[in-house]
Amino acid sequence: MRIDIMTLFPDTVGDMLSESILGRGQERGYIRIECHQIRDYTTNKQNQVDDYPYGGGRGCVMMAQPLFDCWKHICDEAGHRVHTIYMSPCGKVFRQSDAVRLKNDYDRLILVCGHYEGVDERFLDACVDEEISLGDFVLTGGEIPALAVADAVCRLVPGVLPDEECFQNESHWDGLLEYPQYTRPEVWNDRRVPEILLSGHHENIKRWRRKQSILRTKRRRPDMFGKLELSDKKDAKILKEIESEQDQD
Repeated sequence: MRIDIMTLFPDTVGDMLSESILGRGQERGYIRIECHQIRDYTTNKQNQVDDYPYGGGRGCVMMAQPLFDCWKHICDEAGHRVHTIYMSPCGKVFRQSDAVRLKNDYDRLILVCGHYEGVDERFLDACVDEEISLGDFVLTGGEIPALAVADAVCRLVPGVLPDEECFQNESHWDGLLEYPQYTRPEVWNDRRVPEILLSGHHENIKRWRRKQSILRTKRRRPDMFGKLELSDKKDAKILKEIESEQDQD
C-alpha cells in the first residue's frame, strides 16, 4: 500500500507518519507514505498557491494549477490515474468501513490537503474521486484528517500490525465499541481489576468482554446500538441479561 499526500507542510506530516507502528511498517516495506510539497509546483517566484476568490468574500482559495501539476506528477510516476481523496468538511464522514474499503480496493491513494477557504472547484471536478470528512466541524487544513485516514488505512495492511486480531476486536470493527481494558497493578487507587479477568477461564473472559462491548455500545452510542443485528444465540442471551439487570436498577 502506498499513500501520497499533497500538502503545504510535508515535513510535519511525514514526521508523524514515520513514527511508531507506521514507521516500522514503512521500514519493513509493507507500506510507503510520501508527502509532496504543493508549492514546488507553482509557476511564479513567490511560490504562490492561493489567490482571491471570484465573486468576492473573505480569505483566499488554493489555485487549481499547482494542485493539478502536483497530482499529475504523482499519477505519471504511478503510470496510471491514482484514486484521489480530498479531505473536506463537505465530504462523507469517515468510518471504519471506509478504511477497510480503501485498503481492499486500492494499492495506492492520493490524499489532498486543502487550506484557506478551500480549493478551486475545477481541480476537484477534474481530479478528485471522493471527498472525506472527519466529522461535522472545520479545521484550519486537511493535514490532520489526512493523517487520520492514512493511519486508519495503513494499520489494516497485512504485516503492519502483528496479527489481524489486533484490529478485529477493536471498536467499530463489527459495529460495537471495544470492551474495557486493564493492566497491572491489580489494585490502583482502591479500584480493582474485575475478578473474572484474573480467573484464567478463557471462555468466561471472552463472554464477559462480549457483554461489556454490547453494554458499552448501548450506553455510549445508542445510534450504533440501534443498527446492530445481534442474531447469534449467545448474543441474544447476553442482551436478555443486560435488560434484566437494567430493570432491576
